[in-house]
This record gives sequence, structure tokens and C-alpha cells, in this order.
Amino acid sequence: MIKTPPNPLRAYAAVTAAYWAFMLSDGALRMLVLLHFNGLGFTPIQLAWLFLLYEGAGIITNLAAGWLAARFGLAATLYGGLSLQIGALVALAQLDPSWGLAASVAFVMAVQGVSGVAKDLAKMSSKSAVKLLAPKEDGGLFRWVALLTGSKNAVKGLGFFLGAALLAVAGFKGAVWGMAGVLVAILIAVALFLPEGLPSRMKSEDSWRGWRSKDPRVNRLSLARLFLFGARDVWFVVGIPVYFQSVLSDGTAEGRREAFFLIGSFLALWIIAYGAVQAFAPRLLATKDQPEAETTRKAILWAGLLVPIPWVLAGAAWAADDPAPWLTSTLMGGLLLFGFVFAINSSVHSYLILAFGSEDRITRDVGFYYMANAAGRLIGTFLSGVSYQIGGLPFCLATAGLMALASWIAARRLLLPTPSVAGGASS
Repeated sequence: MIKTPPNPLRAYAAVTAAYWAFMLSDGALRMLVLLHFNGLGFTPIQLAWLFLLYEGAGIITNLAAGWLAARFGLAATLYGGLSLQIGALVALAQLDPSWGLAASVAFVMAVQGVSGVAKDLAKMSSKSAVKLLAPKEDGGLFRWVALLTGSKNAVKGLGFFLGAALLAVAGFKGAVWGMAGVLVAILIAVALFLPEGLPSRMKSEDSWRGWRSKDPRVNRLSLARLFLFGARDVWFVVGIPVYFQSVLSDGTAEGRREAFFLIGSFLALWIIAYGAVQAFAPRLLATKDQPEAETTRKAILWAGLLVPIPWVLAGAAWAADDPAPWLTSTLMGGLLLFGFVFAINSSVHSYLILAFGSEDRITRDVGFYYMANAAGRLIGTFLSGVSYQIGGLPFCLATAGLMALASWIAARRLLLPTPSVAGGASS
């Protein structure tokens, strides 16, 4: 058995606090970069390029992070993620407005790539720790992972609002330096209060080549996760923020500031509501003492419920010849509904990967799963800029519908029979 800290609850609280601090800065940084460079006149495709390396870095990072955590411990990868995020913020503060377009894009892409590495180190460390710290009885695993994931997304939502507010009040560089200073303080506090013995384990025969899970359920769930997050990021990263900024801003400096606050507030509300639903998903789905197979069937049901929502919104956007108040209201309401269904899907996935994953290689299984998550975000980010530039908001939302359909089809394969997997966990 894996040795755990004498006080698992304290370890869980420390890991959660570190993850909260990281995701607050991550959400703020994303909003800062998006709104700042959109205000400078970047096209949707150019804006998408700024985030591609951020998402692409996660594909390799999650594979490497699982191996590094198994070899050196979850605390080391958690500290590494926080340290890299501080470095990325300090580097971004060096951006010079006199640089040319190509140099600015390349520099911000590189910095965002470092931030992407940092995010996935922190995420893998936190989620893997929950698997090893959570109580095994009475659905404790689902409750603990839902609380971590839901609270994290609520905090990230606050980060979206914080980023927009800091940009309007303190400017780009002031906001970046302020976030870097706060993260330094958080890193010091976590290093002082994180208890010793945060668990990790790697079998001697486990090597870098063991990145792909031997359990087909992990691989099938990872594919469903890829398309699920692609469906979200197709509209979330570029399409909706750029559309709302074009509708809400009158082109003046004051109008741009008001648009920053409104867009940041909506995206913050979306993420916070999404996180709240995730946290309550175990109660909403009545999963206490529920067989794992029944939870899997519910995951497939909710994946199917997500599919029609973006297509209905795409139809509404196509029917409106020009931006209209009714369309803005419809989009906001529809995207909040999308967020509710998406949150249930995401929460169930986060539970199932820990339930399916083998305890003696949990960092590898979680790393592989979040590699697929990062690949979905990468594809969604790219398609967000391309689809919006080619066909505007209707084509952007229709593309999201296709990704949601692919996620449902992939999730249905979770019911296929699988051979018995030694070392697997059950809930």
C-alpha cells in the first residue's frame, strides 16, 4: 500500500489552496492576454495563435508530469507548476509595445507555452493527490474530486473577472506584476504548510514507455474528454469574447473599458456557475453507494444532452441578420445552459478517471487523461479562431456541436466489455 500523510485532510486542504491560487492567476492571465491583444487589433486567428502553444504544451507536459510525479513526488511537480507560472508572468511583463507583430506573437506564444506547462503540472499533481488521499467509503472519492474541481473552476472564474478588471484599472504590465507578486507569496506559504509525505509511487519496472494505460476504459474516457473540451473551447476561447466585444464596445476608450468589464463578468459568471455545478454533481446525480456502471451510464446520458445546445444557438445566430439584443440574451442563456450540462459531464469524467485508474500508476493514468484534455483544448482553440473568421459566430457554434456529438459517440464506448484489469480501483 501507498504511505499517506498522517493527516490526509490537511494535505488535501494544502493542495487545494495551492491549486486555487494557481487557477486564479491562470484565469486572469488568459483574460488579460485575450482582451489586451484584441484591443490592439489582432484578428481571431491571430488571437487563437496566442493560445495554441499554451494548449499544445499540455499534451507533452501531462505525459511527462505523470512520470515526473511518480519519480520525484507530487509535491515537487506542484511546486514546479507554481514556480513556472511566476516565471511566465515576469517574462510577459517584459513585452515591449515597439516590437513588431510577428515578434509580439512569437514572444507571447512562448510565454503562454510556459504557462501551459505550469498549469498541467499543477493540475496533474492536485488530481492525483485526491485519488490517494480521499476516503474509499461512501462515495468519498467522487465528493472530494468534485469539490476540488468545482471550487477550482469557481476560482478560475473569479480570475477572468480579475483579469478584465486589472486590465481596465492597472493596465497590462501593472496587472501582470501584481499577479506575480501574489503567486510568490502563495508558493512560500504552501512550501511552509504542505505536510511531508504527499504520496507518490512508481513501480521499478514502470518506465517512460508506459504512458498509455493498459485499461481500455481509461483510453476511451480520454477520447471522450478530448472532444468534450474541444466543444467548449471552440466558442469559449475566441468566438464568443470577440463577438461580444464587437457588440458591446462603441470603439471609444471608455466603451472598450466597459466592454472589458462586461465580457469578463459574463465569462467569470459562466466559469463560477460551472464550478458550482461540478461541486454539487455527486448530489445532483445521487451517486452515493451507486455502482460504477450506473455512473458510467449517466456519463453517456449527459454527453448526449449536450449535443443539441450549440446547434440551437448556431441556428439563432444564423437567423439574426445583425447583432440584436434578443440574440445577445439568447446566447447568454444558452451558453449558461451549455455550462450546466458541460459541468455534469466534466465532473463525472473527473471521477471516472480516478475510479478507473490503477492506484500504483495513478499519476500516469491521470497524466494520459489530461493529455487528451489538452489535445481537445488545442483543437478547440485552433478551430475557435478559424471557424469564427470563416463563418462568424454561427459556424463557430455549429463546430462546437460537431465536437459535442463526437464526445457522445466516444462516451458510448465506455459500455463495451473490457478484460479484467489488475490493480484497478473501484468506488
